[in-house]
Amino acid sequence: MLAALLSRTWAVVLLVLFSTVLCADQHTGSRHILKRDGRELEVHISEQFEPAMHKNLLNWIDFLSENLAQVFGHWPRNHWQVSIEPASAAGDDPIPWAQVHRGKPDRVEFFTTSWATQEQLKHAWTGYHEFAHLLIPYRGWGDAWFSEGLASYYQNLLRARAGVLSARQVWQKLYEGYQRGVADSRFDGQTLESVSDNLRRNGAFMRVYWSGAWYFLVADTRLRQRSGGRRTLDQALERLNDCCADQSLSVPQIVAKLDELNDVDLFRPLYQQAIATTRIPSYIPPFRDLGITVANDQLDFKQHGEAARLRAQIIRDDSL
Repeated sequence: MLAALLSRTWAVVLLVLFSTVLCADQHTGSRHILKRDGRELEVHISEQFEPAMHKNLLNWIDFLSENLAQVFGHWPRNHWQVSIEPASAAGDDPIPWAQVHRGKPDRVEFFTTSWATQEQLKHAWTGYHEFAHLLIPYRGWGDAWFSEGLASYYQNLLRARAGVLSARQVWQKLYEGYQRGVADSRFDGQTLESVSDNLRRNGAFMRVYWSGAWYFLVADTRLRQRSGGRRTLDQALERLNDCCADQSLSVPQIVAKLDELNDVDLFRPLYQQAIATTRIPSYIPPFRDLGITVANDQLDFKQHGEAARLRAQIIRDDSL
């Protein structure tokens, strides 16, 4: 599964495609077991890292995994793995590449620089993005926009909930992501379904990822609005996880299950709307529902009322 290539160059993409050929099933280096609520995370760190870097990486994974557990109150998997290998990087990104391998167990694979500090790793969006993929039992075929959109949405929510982003920053980053999607206009006129199915060939990452993020922002907002705040996307995904974590589901099956398990008529109709779009949908309506307006690329926020409370609830900001 591709990581969210939000600002990566095609040189990195080529590096990634090459790296996927390498077999990472044979672990060398240190092995650590993290446990939480009877669930187990197996962490493999390459022996090529220095001992001090081993400590940085393990503390980072511990931090990320605790952050992920806050969505459901527990990890999405009973047993899962993380592997970390060294990588060089031309820029200042501490995590040049990462991906999720679906299987038994699911494994998140990171390639990190050997110089990254704990703080740099904690602030990098990539870890949150890859861990967020595990919130659904997607098995990697069809509708890539759905899985990548989920991860693109939650990479910002999770960072806000972890205290890495401020409330203003999380919405600003979502806005900037949607703007990148709008700017990726090469395939305007083609449906999201078609563009997503040909993602590896056409490279329309921004259109695909941020159309997906739009889907989950709208779904989360509508769930909360229609239920007076009693239903949330976190809860909807938790019910799906409780039901079907070990199943191999297509996205049409996932959205049907989400509606069934949460007694709503939302996820499937919104899915049908999304796959038929011929350009990235407008961010303005969901932002308006959250009390956010934009002028000259600057966001303005309503500070009181239902919209402000809804916005705060999504990122679990207790200040309102």
